[in-house]
Amino acid sequence: MKSRILIAEDHNLLRQGLRSLVSSLPDFEVVGEGRDGKEAVRQAISLTPDLILMDLSMPGMNGIEATAQIKRRMPGVKIVALTAYKTDEYVREALRAGADGYILKDASYDELVMALRSVIGGKKFLSPDVSGHLVDTYLHGERGEAKAAPWDKLTARERSILKLIAEGRTNRAAAEFLNVSPKTVEKHRANLMRKLGLRNVAELTLVALESGLIERPGSVSRLFNGSAGQAIEDDKAAVADWQPTPTPQPAV
Repeated sequence: MKSRILIAEDHNLLRQGLRSLVSSLPDFEVVGEGRDGKEAVRQAISLTPDLILMDLSMPGMNGIEATAQIKRRMPGVKIVALTAYKTDEYVREALRAGADGYILKDASYDELVMALRSVIGGKKFLSPDVSGHLVDTYLHGERGEAKAAPWDKLTARERSILKLIAEGRTNRAAAEFLNVSPKTVEKHRANLMRKLGLRNVAELTLVALESGLIERPGSVSRLFNGSAGQAIEDDKAAVADWQPTPTPQPAV
């Protein structure tokens, strides 16, 4: 019997490529797709897949929050995080949320297949670049006693608001997305900027980029290189000074 997979990825090109790759495997079938975290949660509840390939940097609700929600409701579902980020903080947050695997977007096709089969078989999987980085941090850092980063001081709600504001949303738009009042967003926004020592939206956006909450446009990956029948090419080169489109801030 084939294992049923749900793919959550906001980039159409990459999502379609992943569907083609996974569908070509004899032991997997793709049963659904999601373009953001909320849709991933809805699809997971509706389709009850065996495994979810979860992009961590999606608009609105990100993959880490979606992973946590899905694991709370459906602890038996396996989740493989797919991301361009390998920072210690991001890996820790994904694993805390319940991810069973963590693979980078510049991984090879063979590594992706290994990750899927390892996780569906009940094992954990970390990309070699990620596991090697964690070991190096342990050996040359603080021997596993890393200092708490300012990021760790933020609540889940503050992180959600950080992401939404970095995407260019106003307080009112973020409030509508989260189903809370603009005043609540304003309060959390002030708290998170104080905790992180930020002064403006430009600095907030930079933190969101560095922490992987939002993605800088860049190359899709090497996932499709060398796989038969695939015609997917890299995305356009990243714009190094990318910033969200400015949006007027309404009075709240």
